[in-house]
Amino acid sequence: MTQTTDYQRDLIEALKDPTEAAAYLNAALEEGDKETFLLALRNIAEANGGMKAVAEKAHLNRESLYRTLSRRGNPEIRTLFNLLHVVGLRLSVTPEIVA
Repeated sequence: MTQTTDYQRDLIEALKDPTEAAAYLNAALEEGDKETFLLALRNIAEANGGMKAVAEKAHLNRESLYRTLSRRGNPEIRTLFNLLHVVGLRLSVTPEIVA
């Protein structure tokens, strides 16, 4: 019998690498769904020490961070930039190539 891996554990481990985290977040953005993007941010926060550690580094209340990254969350752009900075990422815009 083959042993299965814990997907979430493996994902969190992979997201400790900023290059992997950036690719994961970009893939979530391409989905075009806010809930998918916020879930990706939650997973990246978990990979960077957990919500408590990220909240402290970002000078945010832990409960506020949980609400911000919940399915109903609606983070302000300033909060987004701050969170991304804390986990070693940044947001950028590139031109859409139209054929």
